[in-house]
Amino acid sequence: MNKNHAILLLGPTGSGKTPLGSYLEQKGILGKRCFHFDFGNELRNIEKADVSSSQFTKDDLEYIKKELKEGALLENETFYIAEKILNSFIIKNSITNNDLIILNGLPRHIGQAKDVDSIVTIKLVIYLDCSFEVIKERVQLNIGGDRSDRTDDSIEKIKRKLEIFHDRTSPMLQYYQKKKIPIEKIRISVNTKPDEILHYLNKQKIFHLKYI
Repeated sequence: MNKNHAILLLGPTGSGKTPLGSYLEQKGILGKRCFHFDFGNELRNIEKADVSSSQFTKDDLEYIKKELKEGALLENETFYIAEKILNSFIIKNSITNNDLIILNGLPRHIGQAKDVDSIVTIKLVIYLDCSFEVIKERVQLNIGGDRSDRTDDSIEKIKRKLEIFHDRTSPMLQYYQKKKIPIEKIRISVNTKPDEILHYLNKQKIFHLKYI
């Protein structure tokens, strides 16, 4: 089976993954169409809809609400929820093997990374490296313009998410290194914008055809 190709955006909350994903979707990469899969936003939309369906049962919805409230991660035994959401996204957008999926928020730990590998082929990881102080200021100033409707941006929740990121998500960097997948680390400041990141990536020729 030919799997869709993807670029993974990795970084703590507030580092700018969502604005960058949206910008890459708008601009495209090397003539390829890009589709930004924002897993957190997908979960929030499902929570708002608050209806069970053939895809999501009442128990699924309750689990999603719990995970969003606690800032926790979908674990291996509930990956089927994430799989449904990602596959639905691919079908809904008629994504082909000539397109690129920009993954944001999935996978978030090594268990998920192994499961995601069965759905898409990750060709490049862009790691947005950001300190807590910078994150706090970026969130408060809404630098990316994507946090107006967020209810999970209290200092306590940011700290909790950062702990989870360092404990569960950042080890994925070693996982992808071992798989010899290119990783591009970018240090994020308070005012770093998506167009600056894309300009840097293009200047360094990160999106070389051998990557995607």
